[in-house]
Amino acid sequence: MQESVVYQDILQKGIAQGLEQGEKQGELAVILRLLHRFCGPLNPEIESRIQSLSKPQLEGLSEALLDFTNLADLQQWLGSH
Repeated sequence: MQESVVYQDILQKGIAQGLEQGEKQGELAVILRLLHRFCGPLNPEIESRIQSLSKPQLEGLSEALLDFTNLADLQQWLGSH
């Protein structure tokens, strides 16, 4: 069974999906740490919105937050994404 093409295909897809989720969780953790340091504790609504972003959106946020000067910048960015 483990040598079947179907099994190997399913296994590879599962591994790829796990890696993708792991990358997203790692990126999310770094972004949240940076934002906590920059803005202090985030309110649960903002943190929830950040957690619901897709991986490409998180990548965009990670670049955009370098230009933020206050919490309003983060809220504006979230409003437009």
